[in-house]
Amino acid sequence: MKTIEITKAKNSLGKYAKHAEDFPLVITDKGLPVAALLAVPNADLETVTLSTNPQFLALIERSRQRQASEGGISSQEMRRRLGVAHNVRIERNQ
Repeated sequence: MKTIEITKAKNSLGKYAKHAEDFPLVITDKGLPVAALLAVPNADLETVTLSTNPQFLALIERSRQRQASEGGISSQEMRRRLGVAHNVRIERNQ
């Protein structure tokens, strides 16, 4: 990880982004972190967007809490309810 004070960050964003593949860059303001630039390997735009969306993260947390307190159903039971065979693969159009 590398840090740089915002007042000293004079290079273009593109130049800093190229180095993000090697190590995260934390931008500070008076020594306090305000932003980070890091690589996101094996992620698409949707994954990055959802992983930083507070509403989506709150939804996931509520679901985890509900699962912990109320339990859930197995994937086998879900397949039975949906009428999906166990060995069926769903292919995505790309």
